[in-house]
Amino acid sequence: MRPALQFEGNWLRYGDLADAAERAAGIAWHAWGVRPGDRVAWLGANHADQLALLFGLARIGAILLPLNFRLAPAEWQRLLADCTPGHLVHDAEWALAAGELAGQCGVAAHDVHELAQDAPEPPDHASPQAPALLVYTSGTTGGPKAAVHTQANLLANMAIAAQVQQMTPADTVLTVLPLFHVGGLCIQTLPALHAGARVILHRRFHPDETLACIARDRPTLTLQVPATMKALLEHPGWDAADLSCLRAVWAGSSLLPAPLVQAFHARGVPVCNVYGATETGPFSIALPPEHAMDHVGSCGWPAPGVEARLRDAHGDAGELLLRGPNVVRRYWPDQPACDVEGWFATGDLAQQDADGSWRIVGRAKDLIISGGENVHPAEVEQALALHPAVAECAAFGLPDARWGELVAVAVVLQPGQAATEAELAGHLQQRLARFKLPRRWFWMAQLPKTALGKVQRNLLAQQAQEET
Repeated sequence: MRPALQFEGNWLRYGDLADAAERAAGIAWHAWGVRPGDRVAWLGANHADQLALLFGLARIGAILLPLNFRLAPAEWQRLLADCTPGHLVHDAEWALAAGELAGQCGVAAHDVHELAQDAPEPPDHASPQAPALLVYTSGTTGGPKAAVHTQANLLANMAIAAQVQQMTPADTVLTVLPLFHVGGLCIQTLPALHAGARVILHRRFHPDETLACIARDRPTLTLQVPATMKALLEHPGWDAADLSCLRAVWAGSSLLPAPLVQAFHARGVPVCNVYGATETGPFSIALPPEHAMDHVGSCGWPAPGVEARLRDAHGDAGELLLRGPNVVRRYWPDQPACDVEGWFATGDLAQQDADGSWRIVGRAKDLIISGGENVHPAEVEQALALHPAVAECAAFGLPDARWGELVAVAVVLQPGQAATEAELAGHLQQRLARFKLPRRWFWMAQLPKTALGKVQRNLLAQQAQEET
């Protein structure tokens, strides 16, 4: 039997993982009384039994709700009040928080080790249209909403992602991103298991452990985001690390800073972008390895079975709409996520190049219209990120009596680095049209972000206006 999953140094074979899922289904059905359509929450770091629980609940037609452990207790309470799970499973690290949360919300708390107990065989209520996974959006506009992923949605996304990434049983995938988000769960982890590959699961990302795993276990694929890529580049072991085992690094971010990408490319490792949203699988548009080095800044082409088009064009860009078998049709409990034709409005502004590839230029609501000209924040940010002193930056619009809006930018400098406004402005003048240049500059220790790492431009604009 082939190995499927390594967790905390122990390998589970595919048969072992299937048995664990069967036990989880039996415990949930017979001991906890979980029935089709019921919700079961998970609070903890990445864990092999989190995956077994997802598969087991699908067997009995129930739904997994993975909670973001970075949220505040009051935020967890609001999510549980919204979708009313009857049970909360936790690992040892989050036992105290889970117990308090369960008591406050009237939910039964269970240690993850309960899933290892023997139980009678559960009934089979698996169905393609049965909801299997609830994942809350980050709530950048309004409150979070739970995207309802059916079993068919998840299976379609697994097949699409495995095909585009050319996964085979010979691959070993290193998973370090959190499974409470569709990025960590659905871009590589589930697709790898669908393809019969091996998955090495870490409880959480740490640059030491990631580089050690690459040296020891020689994974062929891994998924990263800009923050983890940056941490790897800044690690003392980066220069000596042997990355030759990696046939690609996939990055789950619509906008990737060019310096991070170029650092991996300089080591001969293509960085392949994948674009999507909580509601779209998320494997929707992807940049494959053969185009990674000649399409830096692009998200690539729609994945097989996924359609993309623009709506409400703003100059050369418009809001990106997506449709496909991996796109959810509703939010919990029954709020439509798509229009009547199945199109999901991403809220992102995109451009399509002549070769059919797509690039994201910002959020539709973040578009800055200054003096009648459209300025996409991503253009400013990508140009500014090329300066070696800039660690992070975010462009946003501020009201202006003359121009309607002016371009402002918040900058976080690299530790130990210094740069003046004049220096950075000169850097941008060589790369951007005059109307795109920032007129207000703000220096910050860190950018305000959501729990999933998205910059909160509305807070930046609010703070900037309060300072004036």
